Amino acid sequence: MEFSKAFKGREQDIIELFTATFTASEGAEEGALIGDLVRHQMASTAEPDLYVFIAEADGMIVGGAVFSQLAYDQDDRTVFVLAPVAVSTELQGKGIGQKLLMHALQTLRDAGVDIVLTYGDPSYYSRIGFAPITEALAPAPFKLQHPEGWLGQSLTDDEITPLEGKSRCVEALNDPVFW
Repeated sequence: MEFSKAFKGREQDIIELFTATFTASEGAEEGALIGDLVRHQMASTAEPDLYVFIAEADGMIVGGAVFSQLAYDQDDRTVFVLAPVAVSTELQGKGIGQKLLMHALQTLRDAGVDIVLTYGDPSYYSRIGFAPITEALAPAPFKLQHPEGWLGQSLTDDEITPLEGKSRCVEALNDPVFW
């Protein structure tokens, strides 16, 4: 298994992975929504504000994770949000997602990112260091439909202290449907 952030020229394969994975688990409508999200993220997000990580086996993309900047207008810390992540349906449960995310988090740590947030299943994301947080600690760009799924982790030696100001996500995530 190889992990990298070399996604340029492979965008269509990545979109197809996310579409197929979310279609299998959540239905065709959700698959199309997430596939379009990933397409929009890769096409419209400025390079410094986007990291796309992939897992490959035998030259095939079998996993993907997208991180985009989440800016707070009164805070200098660098914050990224993980959304979405996918592993090929037939390879789920083999630790590929966890290994991909551990690789991604180390790369972000090395790049000087202070905090990573995500919005998902606490039991899954806690395995790689995420913990539940509140919107008082890290305001989301929109009202969270499931606040129990708001999670974060510090990539520095410091604990997460309240992020100051209004949050602003990249254009692709700037829709309440994702929150």
